[in-house]
Amino acid sequence: MTLATTVVTVGVDGCKAGWIAVRRDPGSIPRSPGSTPSVDVFASFTALLASLPADAVLAVDMPIGLPEFSSKGGRGPEALVRPLLGQRQSSVFSIPSRAALYADTGDFTTIEAWYAAHRRASEVAMTTSDPPRGVSIQAFGIFAKIREIDALLIARPELRGRIFESHPEVAFCRLNGDQAMQLPKKIKGSINPAGIAERKALLSRHGYEMGFLDQPPPRGAAADDFLDAAAMMLIAGRIAGGEARPFPDPPDRDGFGIPVAIWA
Repeated sequence: MTLATTVVTVGVDGCKAGWIAVRRDPGSIPRSPGSTPSVDVFASFTALLASLPADAVLAVDMPIGLPEFSSKGGRGPEALVRPLLGQRQSSVFSIPSRAALYADTGDFTTIEAWYAAHRRASEVAMTTSDPPRGVSIQAFGIFAKIREIDALLIARPELRGRIFESHPEVAFCRLNGDQAMQLPKKIKGSINPAGIAERKALLSRHGYEMGFLDQPPPRGAAADDFLDAAAMMLIAGRIAGGEARPFPDPPDRDGFGIPVAIWA
């Protein structure tokens, strides 16, 4: 785990119940008394921010900064980090245009409405991409969470220096001496115990107590969400300590001036 910083560092991942956050307060070095992180689930990103001091640094597993037009390979960050990941590169999926993300912002009360909204988003994505392509089900599933952060960063520009995009597999790779993880976290949608164990071992080498990592995730979050948030917290520490690297370097900017980069 990165040596103590002077700010609260938080790793965040989306989960079924909202957002899972692993938090570490400053003032101690790894494995010292009082350095044990905490983990909680928040229904909204706004609620998470409200629980934190104004200078906390957050690393989030969620795309930040949206393109007006989507090119092959997605935004710049995706194309830069995929070659680092070997067999894990399929975990980095391309983000469509801002127009596609905002094509349908309603609450979907039926599965039919959900699929109809997906079709509308895909239609918009096809007209705002080259080569034309629709929206994957995987990407569409996190549209609401992407919009949640996007709206915050548009309305509150001061947050842009505190909330940073990262990606778990890029984080694990960087923490592992730039070697991608050998095993997947999931196989056909189910948790892969060997992949989870591989990542726990790496997190333990960076200062996490295995007892913390072995605890059941909070209600509303899955085991892989918990480990991803734990990795994001290490990246938040690297960012706060000036050790993290953005892809690209320097970051791009979207149409609202929001930085566009994956940090690790």
